Amino acid sequence: MKNTPKFKIIENYIKEQIAKKKLNIGEQIMTEEQLCKLFNVSRMTVNKALTNLTEAGYINRIPGKGSFVSTPHTSKNVANKSSFTEDMQAIGLVAGSKLISYQIIRAKDIPDIAKYLQVNENDMIHYFIRLRTGNNVPIAISYTYISANVVPAIDVKALDGSLYDFLKTIGIEPTCKNMEIKAAIPNTKQKELLNIKNNDTALLVVTHITSCNLNNEQVPFEYIITCYNSDLYSYQATN
Repeated sequence: MKNTPKFKIIENYIKEQIAKKKLNIGEQIMTEEQLCKLFNVSRMTVNKALTNLTEAGYINRIPGKGSFVSTPHTSKNVANKSSFTEDMQAIGLVAGSKLISYQIIRAKDIPDIAKYLQVNENDMIHYFIRLRTGNNVPIAISYTYISANVVPAIDVKALDGSLYDFLKTIGIEPTCKNMEIKAAIPNTKQKELLNIKNNDTALLVVTHITSCNLNNEQVPFEYIITCYNSDLYSYQATN
């Protein structure tokens, strides 16, 4: 497109190379001099493109060595019900979790969540916040509510790994439903956790209810809000 700034053209070119796996994780990209010659632009223009890619998490710039691919952008089909851990494995990354906080709340104190989980006001709900990573790069923050009626106790150590793997060990097979996707502006804490430095970066907020089979009936037991760094993660719809 004629009106697209040159630095943006360079950004898009490198993003495409990463998306098509022509550039892999840890691989060095073209030098600034090579990019200047390829796109017939100044070093300042190239530097702006590389700075934006660094802030968005696509590359790491190491002084005296060059620029290297960090975490690729993940694009997930909305029809795909795979877990975060499975999404990371699909693109060759090691999924990770870091527990930020955990508490147990009475349902009457969070009535909107209680309604999603179909629990009574005196029932208890597990609530925890986790930072989700791919190869140790922050990608998302998840805010999870789980009915204690279905999962009476949670091994907190398991929350630093795959929650769904833990649930399967206690006989629960999760089924995702009622997904909603919207955009949001990150707050200060979210920017800090996700290492967001670009003020133009938005969050991709995905919410869904998870159910499981209990006494031959599908029972909702989890309500989760996951806030993804939209520079690193997106959803797509295909026919």
